[in-house]
Amino acid sequence: MEIDQITHEIIDSAYKVHTALGPGLLESAYRTCLAYELRKKGLKVEEEKPLPLIYEEINLECGYRLDILVENKVIVELKTVSEFNDVHLAQILTYLRFSEKHVGLLLNFYVKSLKNGIKRVVL
Repeated sequence: MEIDQITHEIIDSAYKVHTALGPGLLESAYRTCLAYELRKKGLKVEEEKPLPLIYEEINLECGYRLDILVENKVIVELKTVSEFNDVHLAQILTYLRFSEKHVGLLLNFYVKSLKNGIKRVVL
């Protein structure tokens, strides 16, 4: 499956979850429901996937945790914040760089309309 199709399926599923649940829940609730919807579509989904951090002689097997990795191609970082800020963008860019992936989605479920809570990030 091409990356554009994967991101389309992720966004479509995110809309479904946001419409059903609305804003105001914990990030973990949205993550679980979004992963469920993506799996129903037959996509390979990994939740809270450990991402190693290697610095000189230091090797942390779980330096970070990706909220969701879809088809081993797209990183999905979920937020429940009033708005995205520079730290959120820096976080997903770091995840993309360390994982050697090229596309990520920032999804903010705290917004009234999900269209205002979607940011596609390309490394």
